[in-house]
Amino acid sequence: MDAVSTHGLTKRFGSRIVVDDLALTIPAGSVCGFVGPNGAGKTTTIRMLLGLVRPSAGTGTVLGGDLADPPSYLGRVGALIEAPAFYPPLSGRDNLRALARLGQISSAVIDPALERVGLLGRAGDRYGAYSLGMKQRLGIAAALLAGPELLILDEPSNGLDPAGIVEMRGLIRSLAGDGMTVFVSSHLIAEIEQICDHVVVIRSGRLVHQGPVATLRASRRADVAVRPEHASDTGPLLGVLEHAGLPARLDVDTIVVEAGAAAVNRLAMEHGIVLVHLAEQRRSLEDAFFDLTGAHAGDGHELAEVG
Repeated sequence: MDAVSTHGLTKRFGSRIVVDDLALTIPAGSVCGFVGPNGAGKTTTIRMLLGLVRPSAGTGTVLGGDLADPPSYLGRVGALIEAPAFYPPLSGRDNLRALARLGQISSAVIDPALERVGLLGRAGDRYGAYSLGMKQRLGIAAALLAGPELLILDEPSNGLDPAGIVEMRGLIRSLAGDGMTVFVSSHLIAEIEQICDHVVVIRSGRLVHQGPVATLRASRRADVAVRPEHASDTGPLLGVLEHAGLPARLDVDTIVVEAGAAAVNRLAMEHGIVLVHLAEQRRSLEDAFFDLTGAHAGDGHELAEVG
């Protein structure tokens, strides 16, 4: 059974369509990345799944429960949306104790949740003294209190330093290893590539791709990096490639061309150009993202949903 399945999911705010006929399929037990440019509709989609926003149209199920009836499944869903809200003067443990009391959850689950996110040794410290990474991990601990089957994380690595990002990456993968489904929104495409086995890409509220990360990466044709023996042959080789209808660009002293290595080598030989470097470069998930969404490489660090 899929953890999440939607059909025709749509959200309008007045005349503006934010999410448009979205059909999501999130396999149970997967770590699914959710990416898209600014304003793509990611946060609105997450809010609809959590019952915080009512869909304008469409149907769906979350953990087998009807999307139109959030109480039928929310008890099995944990979420960290935006910045976690805790009381700065209270310790990490006391903050979780307050949340458990509000949710009528046994306090016996608090320390296991703290241990699961690596905070048990700092559980008695004031929340206000926590680093950003510790605050994010406490937010995940709070989401784990009810023992969820589905964990939804909105930008969990946002603002973290490189060490914090690595820790968060390991935590998310380990949670999936426990059999939990993790749905993670991120503007860091490289992070999605590192931690996710499934990916959903949306643009302007519409689905443009979903499926295994490996399939998306494999679907992108490899580029070939070429460098002639003599620098003076670089211009002529570019001309040869372009005349043959092979898109090529110059990257410092290397030509990058969208073609097979054999074809490039053959053309160079036919024109008396000796190559000293010829290597395929498999395109990254980020390249695939730009192809699918029409975003530009310069926007790669600013893909977060803002509304």
